[in-house]
Amino acid sequence: MVQQLCPPCHSAAPLENVMIEPGRLTDRHEGSLVVFLIGMRINHFLRPRQWLPVARSMGPMIAELEDNPESGFIGAETLLAGMRTVLLVQYWRDFARLEAYAQDRDRNHWPAWSAFNKAVGDNGSVGIFHETYCVPAGGFETISVNMPPFGLARFSGRQPATGSRVAARDRMSAMSEG
Repeated sequence: MVQQLCPPCHSAAPLENVMIEPGRLTDRHEGSLVVFLIGMRINHFLRPRQWLPVARSMGPMIAELEDNPESGFIGAETLLAGMRTVLLVQYWRDFARLEAYAQDRDRNHWPAWSAFNKAVGDNGSVGIFHETYCVPAGGFETISVNMPPFGLARFSGRQPATGSRVAARDRMSAMSEG
């Protein structure tokens, strides 16, 4: 059975239970955005004391962000890449608020980052990574066909990909025009 991890609960849910939205849909997001890829790779399965705290730290961070609309956090999708790697695709309104969250000592990220550096450091048991992309308005487009709500459109709302939103080039033009 194919499964996906469903934020915010991060519990495994059979895909058969997810509502499929028929047709061609695109997102409703307006303006620029930041796409932040963050994840972890378990390098040594037999060292759960090293990687389990890393794996457990992301759920509380996502919940904290979802509870604070002023954080600039739009939403996140959790994906598995093979047996060892968990990847979150996060959407943010701007880089300044992403950076502010990462550096805020009163939020969940800072203590988790400090604990990782203290417990794991560079011992190789678990790896972490991130990539940040600042995308200007009109610099992205989305499409889904016969899918449950997914990606940016899951968080910004969906609209039919018809008229000026049929082709990728048209969606890009429509987004840059607002």
